[in-house]
Amino acid sequence: MHIECIGVVMKKIIYGFLLIFIALGVAFFGFAPGFVESKMNRVRVHQPYVVSKASQQVHDKLIVGDWHADTLLWNRDLRERGSYGHVDLPRLREGNVAFQVFTVVTKSPAGQNYRANPSDARDRITPLLIAQLWPPKTWGSLFERALFQAQKLEETAQKAPEELIIVETRKDLRDVLEMRREGKEVIGGLIGLEGAHALLANMENLDALFEAGYRVIGLQHFFDNALGGSLHGVSGKGLTPFGRAVVQGLMERGMVIDLAHSSPQVAKDVLAMVNVPVVNSHTGIYSHCNSARNISDELMKGIAQTGGVIGIGYWKTVVCDDSPAGVAATIKAAVDLVGVDHVSLGSDYDGSVTTSFDSSELAVLTHELRVLGFDGEALEKIMGGNMIRVLNQVLPEE
Repeated sequence: MHIECIGVVMKKIIYGFLLIFIALGVAFFGFAPGFVESKMNRVRVHQPYVVSKASQQVHDKLIVGDWHADTLLWNRDLRERGSYGHVDLPRLREGNVAFQVFTVVTKSPAGQNYRANPSDARDRITPLLIAQLWPPKTWGSLFERALFQAQKLEETAQKAPEELIIVETRKDLRDVLEMRREGKEVIGGLIGLEGAHALLANMENLDALFEAGYRVIGLQHFFDNALGGSLHGVSGKGLTPFGRAVVQGLMERGMVIDLAHSSPQVAKDVLAMVNVPVVNSHTGIYSHCNSARNISDELMKGIAQTGGVIGIGYWKTVVCDDSPAGVAATIKAAVDLVGVDHVSLGSDYDGSVTTSFDSSELAVLTHELRVLGFDGEALEKIMGGNMIRVLNQVLPEE
């Protein structure tokens, strides 16, 4: 009897530890990722912004487009309005956003900073995606991480076809515009890659990403890669032979080239070889906000000379003043520098940044731009028209 009692007690202890282990696992996988994101993608607490009736009416008629949001990295259902972060379909509709580029992050170096990051630094994304229960094949492959995030957006579009359409061609672009003219609140989603290290130095992977829906490709992120140097890397180098092959391949396929995070020499090399508009998807203006994150005014002018656009971000490092009025002031500085035909929106929403407004509150940006004197065609170009023009010039027809 004594031995049997010990056995019963031991079983109860084991079961108790097992339940504790399961409870900890549920807490970790169920709540930890959301807690982490709520601390990394914040909106400053503020009173409701004052938006004049006239500004709201103007905003409601605009075609609004944003070049950069890292929303697919996080474990949220885009069909549901979130209580943290910056972007989901309900909030995009509230903000009257017609086109959103969903950019895909596949690697983020430990100790990430704007000045110098080694390529072999420990990756901070891996623990996050494991905690979010991504497929095991993504744990060790940047390429698979890119495919998985594109699949997430595709599945959202399949579940909510009346809310989200994936834009891969100029025809898709026209279809979304026509649907919105008919009064439908559909959103055109494009898939972008933040850093072509996900190619794994293999040109065949570029075809696979194209087939997966990718249409905007950032050449670098926070570290040097097989294509060339990063603005935040250690080499400062320009395009490698592989990088030149990728740039040529992007032009041939109808994919937008994004110079955000590229080294100045990479930017110069790209500008010297392209025959299509290129973009800097999320940035500020160096002469307006002296930051290591912002490339030189001369390179911004070079981007504009291709017919391309500068996407102005909403976070403090690139605009210095991240209030709605401060972001509007940066947009004005960009227009003064490169002209109204070459300025767009590039929020960097959900990119581990803190902003003063989320995607549902974009009418306040229209209001502040009108305060600065922008209206009519100029406002239409900045808020989305310039983005549409570039996509119409670069994307494949069908």
